[in-house]
Amino acid sequence: MSEALLSVRDLSVVFSGEDGPRTLIDNLSFDLGKGEILGLVGESGSGKSLTCRSLVRLMPSPKLKITAGTVTLDGRDITQVSEAEIRSVRGRDIGMIFQNPTSHLDPLMRIGDQIAEGIRVHRGVDGKEARAVALDILAQVGFPHPSRQYNGYPHEFSGGMRQRAMIGVALSCDPRILIADEPTTALDVTIQAQILRLLMDLRETRGLSVIMITHDLGIVAQTCDRIAVLRHGRLLEIGDKRDVLGQPQHPYTQNLIASHPSMPARQGTAVAPNDNAASKARPLIEIDDLHVRFPVTGRALFSGGPREFSAVKGVSLQVMPGETVGIVGESGSGKSTLARALLGLTPISEGHVAFDGADIVTERTKALRKLRRETAMVFQDPYNALNPRLTIGAMLAEVLAVQESVPKEKIPERIGELLDLVGLEREFADRKPLSMSGGQCQRAGIARALAVNPKLIVADECVAALDVTIQAQIVDLFRDLKKRLNLTLLFIAHDLAIVRSLCERVVVMYHGEIVEEGATDKVFAAPREAYTRALIDAIPDIDPDKPLLSPKGGEEFDEETPGLVTGEAT
Repeated sequence: MSEALLSVRDLSVVFSGEDGPRTLIDNLSFDLGKGEILGLVGESGSGKSLTCRSLVRLMPSPKLKITAGTVTLDGRDITQVSEAEIRSVRGRDIGMIFQNPTSHLDPLMRIGDQIAEGIRVHRGVDGKEARAVALDILAQVGFPHPSRQYNGYPHEFSGGMRQRAMIGVALSCDPRILIADEPTTALDVTIQAQILRLLMDLRETRGLSVIMITHDLGIVAQTCDRIAVLRHGRLLEIGDKRDVLGQPQHPYTQNLIASHPSMPARQGTAVAPNDNAASKARPLIEIDDLHVRFPVTGRALFSGGPREFSAVKGVSLQVMPGETVGIVGESGSGKSTLARALLGLTPISEGHVAFDGADIVTERTKALRKLRRETAMVFQDPYNALNPRLTIGAMLAEVLAVQESVPKEKIPERIGELLDLVGLEREFADRKPLSMSGGQCQRAGIARALAVNPKLIVADECVAALDVTIQAQIVDLFRDLKKRLNLTLLFIAHDLAIVRSLCERVVVMYHGEIVEEGATDKVFAAPREAYTRALIDAIPDIDPDKPLLSPKGGEEFDEETPGLVTGEAT
């Protein structure tokens, strides 16, 4: 490792709650070298984000205190400096970028002004010079038309471009250290690769030192120099990435690596339906030349542009009973719109969709009755998908009562059976979502979906926000439920590694169209389309010698929000 720029020694952080003090960071020590990228990995609650917030004393709660240890920068312990001094460290010496740029960018300020603000405050320059520097930073972080995009607001840009803007804000103070807290978790694989490549390029051009917080070992394998593994606030293992990934010493690290979807043990385990039964059955889902269009609002309406936005363009697809089909593609490709149209939640402009023989267009009442009783959906965010005021038992009881599929006196027994199915203890019936982990909440969401005894479950990015070990557990749960209940599963995802593990057939969508479909093993082994190859190449692999996908120079496609100009604000 190069000369240490930042040195952390015996850092401890304690939470003082009603039940007494609880240590969240326990005697943590590590160094960050000049120009080094250090990866902090571990599951949710391991202390990764809290550690980095402690470095600049940005505690998320006044009940959190640094009780021991030092954080040395330029020969001074910044845990002991005054509030005014630590404010000058934030931004100027240590910058931060966050997982969700939408919640950290001011929606009422232009992108360029948010970057220029930090330049004026920390560099002491006037407005004209600050604008010039901000334009240069916009170009550095991959905005193709900085002079025009300077005046755009956050909502006018795609998720990837908002993340670039967030990086631009962090760079505006010209920091020496950049903390990246899960900067790519919510992004598509190709956009994720672009952001990671951008961070690596900035390390080279600016000499930045970077702390990369992530739960994905594939990301640290391809971007970081060293890896530090945290669990329950303690440092379990630290070393060169090849040593940690190739010869992990701690059982927890070994489990993290084994859970990564790129590992051979996690691949090729999709369960195919019975071929003989499938050949005799009619398709459970039949989609024929489906079009879904939305009216365009906002400026495009007055600029002579198209008055309709085509989210799905002529899609035809069949899904047989018992199949698990993965639908993949970047944001704006039409995956979720297709699923919502299939479930009767989005109006169909043209074409036909039939579920178990009932056509949503010509037999709408009959089809919707079947859909509401025989289909269910599992959502991306397990916390927002559950009612925070209801216990898990009350939530399941509500579904069972509405469905009228179980006698009232047997509802408690059925709730217990549902919790057993998804691997939750029956005591969880008395708990509310906020007292549960993300993985437990997602299991509860799956239990709610199973409460209707569905023939079809649509899982929309249902593991995107979960740690890699929890992702593996949820994927294994779906695989088990499919065997036991003969479920048909539509699995929507931008993580192709998980789709490869779970699904026997894959459908690739791009700009509202199906560009490729087929058996998963064949599509991954020999994709016909360049777009499919780009998606596969962008999958973060645990092999540290696999190169990242090269960025496309700011090209991004985000057409989920009709009427907005994404990627380029005009």
